[in-house]
Amino acid sequence: MSKRHAIVRRLPSVETLGSVNVICSDKTGTLTINHMTATKLWSFGDGTPKDVTKVHSENPNGATTQAVLRTANVVNNARLNTHTHAHINPASAAVLANTGGEELAAAKSRWAGQPTDVALLDLMDAFGEDDVRVRLGVRKHEIPFSSERKWMGVIFPGQNGGDDTAYIKGALERVIGRCDTYLTPTGGEVILDDKRRQEVESAAQKMAEEGLRVLSFASGPVKNATPRSTRSQASAPGPDGKTEAQANEEIYNGLCFAGLVGMADPPRKGVDRSIRRLMAGGVKVIMITGDADTTAVAIGKRLGMPINLNSALGSPVLRGDQLDHMSEAELAEAMGRVSIFARTSPEHKLKIIRALQSRGDVVAMTGDGVNDAPALKKADIGVSMGKLGTDVAKEAADMILTDDDFSTILSAIEEGKGIFYNIQNFLTFQLSTSVAALGLVMMSTLGGWKNPLNAMQILWINILMDGPPAQSLGVEPVDPALLTQPPRSRNARVLTPRLIRRVAQSGILILLGTLITYVSNLTADDLAAHVVSDRDTTLTFTQFVLFDMFNALTCRS
Repeated sequence: MSKRHAIVRRLPSVETLGSVNVICSDKTGTLTINHMTATKLWSFGDGTPKDVTKVHSENPNGATTQAVLRTANVVNNARLNTHTHAHINPASAAVLANTGGEELAAAKSRWAGQPTDVALLDLMDAFGEDDVRVRLGVRKHEIPFSSERKWMGVIFPGQNGGDDTAYIKGALERVIGRCDTYLTPTGGEVILDDKRRQEVESAAQKMAEEGLRVLSFASGPVKNATPRSTRSQASAPGPDGKTEAQANEEIYNGLCFAGLVGMADPPRKGVDRSIRRLMAGGVKVIMITGDADTTAVAIGKRLGMPINLNSALGSPVLRGDQLDHMSEAELAEAMGRVSIFARTSPEHKLKIIRALQSRGDVVAMTGDGVNDAPALKKADIGVSMGKLGTDVAKEAADMILTDDDFSTILSAIEEGKGIFYNIQNFLTFQLSTSVAALGLVMMSTLGGWKNPLNAMQILWINILMDGPPAQSLGVEPVDPALLTQPPRSRNARVLTPRLIRRVAQSGILILLGTLITYVSNLTADDLAAHVVSDRDTTLTFTQFVLFDMFNALTCRS
């Protein structure tokens, strides 16, 4: 399995793989390639999102476009790529070594960092804008992005004693809630009323319907931007009853909305085929993502996931805020129709697993972050990413994908089914041969005949004729017909009634064929003297060996 990019950390997990009937997979980096490209940009004044994949150097950047690009530049942790900029200092190089990746190098970007950050700086380059972070100085405060918060913010000190400036980027519903005004194409600020908010949501919806990840941007002056100590995000409440995290987040309010950027993250090659094969084999695939539900549905359709949008049957998508208000029993009932979970956090994964397991499902769950560890431990098979996964996630997982590719999970499940099937074939061959050998000795004794096989011949059969074929049956390639069979029950026995019948049929056939050969070659003198000639023994031994080899071929087919 390691040759197929799946490292199994706990050997019993191999048996469980063949019983998996639900796979809960992250979208970004597992179902998609995790290489972002900014393709759309929208701000007030644009009727529809504009295509930014082509450089429009003949059109000067308007105030809103500049505001979006500047915020995307400032709220960004990507830096110059060390592979193309040797002059970067060693400290920065160490940071970039941890944030860069093979896909970024393959994209030949001059930036290195998280894919989203790199895509935004590439967009800035395409519009001919400069990196202003050095000129702005050291950040006064930063709130890092998290899957729970879904936004990131930074504050830079004001120039010449002026107000500090806050910049944020993140999910639309989180950013727009912190805005009171919006930026017009002429650079003015106007009150952001409900009508304008609907206009923003409509533009974001259009981008999401194309399968784009939509980020929103805002900035504005903030007064008294003196954040509390950030030693612990879970510290005790202060005199005002607010924790440090809550107080610091409230600084980022009253901002001016700038615009939206839509980023494409194409599906991985072959994932759609893998999903079809899994569904044909009775395995349901569930997508779990932090993106908007519309984006997730668009990507799901491109991957060939069964998404029924018939409202009479219930929604195939559940958002994180809906999960918060559902009990595990209600969620378990909804699992039959749901194939996508959007705007989720790592805590939601644990709730999803519990709901599935309460239905009797055997669940494989993917994850890469520290917060994913509880869900990976709870799942029947925890799958961590080898490239992007944290050490904590890898330690909690049962299996590690060294290529971070969803199709590798299919390969692992195939091996899980194949190993169990091969074990049954191994047992069928060994037991049927043993039944035939014991039966031959027993029938000869009951018939009053001399034992047709001597001790050396029996040892030869058991060690040389049974051993190598049995070992080869244990490592047979997976039968393609086996992949279309539904997952077996976790409590399924190896010695099934069907296997016992196969053992009995094969053993009796070998016994009768060998016994007939032996008895038909006995003469009256042999029977009277109760002896057996070397010729009779050799014929019987040869016949048994031939039956044994045909039995091995039968078990293999």
